[in-house]
Amino acid sequence: MSAPGGDDPSLEPSSLSETDPPTLEAVSVSSSGQDTDAPGKTDGSNAWTAQTRSERLFLWWARHQSAQWILLVMLSALAGSGYMWPQWTTRWWRASPMEPSMVVLTHPVVLVANSQQSGDSSTRRPSPPKPFRVAEGECILVAIADADGTAGIFEPANLKAIDRVAMRLKQLPQVDSVLWLDEIPTFNVFGLSGQMLPSENASQRQIDLSRRRVLENPLAVGQLISADSKTLVFHITLDWSAVMDDSMATDELTAAARQAADEVDGAQLRFLLTGRLPIDQMMAQRHVSNSLKYQAIGYSIMMIAALVLFRGLAAVTIVALAPAIGVFWTMGCLRLTEFSDNPFNDIIVPVMISMVGLADAVHLMVEIRKQRANGLSSADAACFGIARVGTACLLTSITTVIGFISLQLAEHEVVQEFGWSCTIGVAMTFLSVLTVVPLGCSSVIGRRLHVGVGRSLIDVRLQRIGHWVDWTLRRYRPVSVAAIIATIVLAGMTLRLTPDERRYSGLSEAGEAARGLRHLDRVFGGLEFASIMMGWAPDTEESDVLGVLSDVDALLQNDPLLGHPIGLHQLLAALPGDGDAAERMSLLELMPPSLKRAYYLPEYQQAAVQFRIQDRGIAAYDESFTRVESGLSELQQQHPQFELWLNGSAIWRWRTQFQVVRDLKASAGTAIFVIWLVLTIYFRSIRLGLISLVPNIFPLASTGAILVVAGQHLEMVTVCMFTICVGIAVDDTIHFLTRYVDESRSEGNHEQVIGRAITGVGTALMMTTIVLVAGLASAVMGDSRDARLFGLMGCMTLISALAADLFLLPALLRRFDGRVKL
Repeated sequence: MSAPGGDDPSLEPSSLSETDPPTLEAVSVSSSGQDTDAPGKTDGSNAWTAQTRSERLFLWWARHQSAQWILLVMLSALAGSGYMWPQWTTRWWRASPMEPSMVVLTHPVVLVANSQQSGDSSTRRPSPPKPFRVAEGECILVAIADADGTAGIFEPANLKAIDRVAMRLKQLPQVDSVLWLDEIPTFNVFGLSGQMLPSENASQRQIDLSRRRVLENPLAVGQLISADSKTLVFHITLDWSAVMDDSMATDELTAAARQAADEVDGAQLRFLLTGRLPIDQMMAQRHVSNSLKYQAIGYSIMMIAALVLFRGLAAVTIVALAPAIGVFWTMGCLRLTEFSDNPFNDIIVPVMISMVGLADAVHLMVEIRKQRANGLSSADAACFGIARVGTACLLTSITTVIGFISLQLAEHEVVQEFGWSCTIGVAMTFLSVLTVVPLGCSSVIGRRLHVGVGRSLIDVRLQRIGHWVDWTLRRYRPVSVAAIIATIVLAGMTLRLTPDERRYSGLSEAGEAARGLRHLDRVFGGLEFASIMMGWAPDTEESDVLGVLSDVDALLQNDPLLGHPIGLHQLLAALPGDGDAAERMSLLELMPPSLKRAYYLPEYQQAAVQFRIQDRGIAAYDESFTRVESGLSELQQQHPQFELWLNGSAIWRWRTQFQVVRDLKASAGTAIFVIWLVLTIYFRSIRLGLISLVPNIFPLASTGAILVVAGQHLEMVTVCMFTICVGIAVDDTIHFLTRYVDESRSEGNHEQVIGRAITGVGTALMMTTIVLVAGLASAVMGDSRDARLFGLMGCMTLISALAADLFLLPALLRRFDGRVKL
């Protein structure tokens, strides 16, 4: 680094060497509160001294092992009670009755039909016939014909196997009912057969006629059988009084179907079980297994990486033990709270607090090992390291907590609970690091802390990086301008992220339920249902109702994302005969009440058209829903006596998707502002606070811009990861600035101060980044999309944060803080 008007020493190891080792006398004098010479010096030497109240507080804590043991035992006992007796705090945490959760019904006609039963029994009308609903059951058994040709399910052997499968399913004690093709009610009073499939002894001509009849029935095609007649579904309703374990509701159903099909020679059928229940069960099972698997893999990778970097088993053991104890405390305490059922707690929270704890532990250990190698005992080196680095660790914990508390601005209760869980985790991990590290250094393990100092791979790499840092400092003006412009441009790109939400984004794509779901998306148009509701004035003609329903059907047609609409218009169109709307409505009386009332309630002036939704993310449906909603608005203007609206859980998610963006902007923006305010107050410099914004925002903006380029959206996992990224980005900046302010108290020009700061924290910054990236890489290899997205975002943010702190922050300090005397 070139000094103004002087020599031009490069950033070689000699110029980046650590200051002389501190003396125990200097630390003792400072801890006793006696006056010292100029800040950072004692009797003119280069010995570091504890100057601030926080430094003296951390020094006191490091010297009192009795207090450390008391805290360790108390928090371990509290966490242990959470693992052993998680319900003992129920009367405090869950004393108030739970509010009823909002239930979004996707079939509003049934809701209206049932509403009349809530009145007085004396005035209540007779219960109408139960409407026939072609909708998702608790379990959906998907039968797929693998035979070549166009017959598919209508191959004679497959027909025989399908009939036996239905019979076998109905015989199971846990099955209450099975809805499949042969359960479709009689279509009209003329007696069109309710038995859709031909018998085992049917001729080929009868089979062909049956196939044509099935594919012309709107209640069958696209609902219970695919248009290519190669996929058929069974909607299974369970008798929960007979369900003894999870396998009876999943595995036994598939096994019974396969066994029945295998009994028929020549049948070529395979089966997949999906639906709400199997998907929820698979997600719960994967949640537990992934929690253990990813944590084990991640921790193992981090341990190996730390062992390679530290070149000392003692240091790795202490560094790994500190966040591990923090995870133990956190998860135990969360079991005592109402946040224990949060879906993010088992995987994301342990990984997140491990990252925070490991980063602080590495920074402490690097400083302690340096002083141990300089001749101090393990206990004294631990006191020195905690006194010098503890303040930075406290600041990183405070700023990380601020980021998670900002999640309380979110509308999603899951996100709010996740924020509180992480807040508890960060606090517990900070206490764990300050307790385990000094106790470990004072134990037998700490005697060999200095083993491997100076021989790590990072020390060699830091010397090479020093040349690049020196290059940026020589060109600090253009580098500073480029850093600011790049941050603004990338932040602008990040703001272009559009919101999205998937119901089953956490599914393992290799699971049977997920494969069944994706198959239904392809051939049926989705598993989830939405609907268009229609109401009209009492004096409206029935022919006008059918005319508007015909216009609604036209809106839904030819859209590949809106699968197989079905309503009164489709049912009447399937009946024999021609004619206008008035003539077609006259055929309504020919339909059985169970079919007619499924989508039409004349006494309440309401009708519904139901259609399917794929699990492709709600953002994919924005154009389709916008077009349909605009078309409904035009129809209302043409027919003012009608009211039309979209309904269903997918519609609700589409309407409220902007809330995800609001959550992100509110939480991240508030967190960044408060973090800037905290740093400004602590460093007593508005300029330093402003300088810190660039390396804090740059990693977030870089990650967001990459997501935009990759065509990704803002989802629940993305919002949570962005909040974690705020803490990741600011941690390294705080450690750098704390050391920079500390080194500025010593002699030397501005470049020398920056060089000593890089030397002091550069090793720890690189170590934490490499170890954490190695740990997060395990999630990238997972089979869950959410886990992969979480791991990728974390890795990108860590790498860009390291680059910002090693290259951009020194140039910004050289450009904008050169005239400030600290």
